[in-house]
Amino acid sequence: MKIKTFTFNDLGVNSYLLISEQNNCILIDPSCYYPEEKEELKRFIADNGLTLKRVLNTHLHFDHALGNRFVEETYGIGAECSAPEKFLLDRMEMQAEMFGYSSVEMPQQSVLNLKDGDEISVDEITLKVLMIPGHSTGGLAFYAPKNGCLFAGDIIFCGSIGRTDLWGGDHNALISGIKEKLMTLPENTVIFCGHGPKTNVGQEKRSNPYLA
Repeated sequence: MKIKTFTFNDLGVNSYLLISEQNNCILIDPSCYYPEEKEELKRFIADNGLTLKRVLNTHLHFDHALGNRFVEETYGIGAECSAPEKFLLDRMEMQAEMFGYSSVEMPQQSVLNLKDGDEISVDEITLKVLMIPGHSTGGLAFYAPKNGCLFAGDIIFCGSIGRTDLWGGDHNALISGIKEKLMTLPENTVIFCGHGPKTNVGQEKRSNPYLA
């Protein structure tokens, strides 16, 4: 599996393209907002002869889904997330307006079907769905055990955790979920975060002040 990272919109959301040996791919958190960002994603997929098979949202805070509508219209694929995120989907325009974003194109094909323990497979890529509420009501991380990596959205960051003062936040639930589901993974598991640099499980176990 190859991983291509894009960092999109003013909030610096990391979008990840997971590419199989057969040049099929999975897109996690389509966050492209500006025309040049959408063109960058589209051009990379076309120039590398890739076929987009699945689109996943870790959660539905607006900044992680700003490109959902573009992906729907360009590739005919709706993003998948968890059912508890529906109230965020219904309030996406309101979320965006509170952060100064206007004219946000609402997703039309979102599929709220992912559950804890589900597996998502495209060719040799297999992702296990881990539901960890707290940053949002139904936040998801996607664990690729064969590749030793985790796509954590805003659940955990390098030296920090996701904020819990937004819609659906619950600090205690977030800490419990991180400790029970993420910190029990192998210590060399690389964590690709929703914002900022990557980290790994061992580093966060040893030095993340929120997990002490």
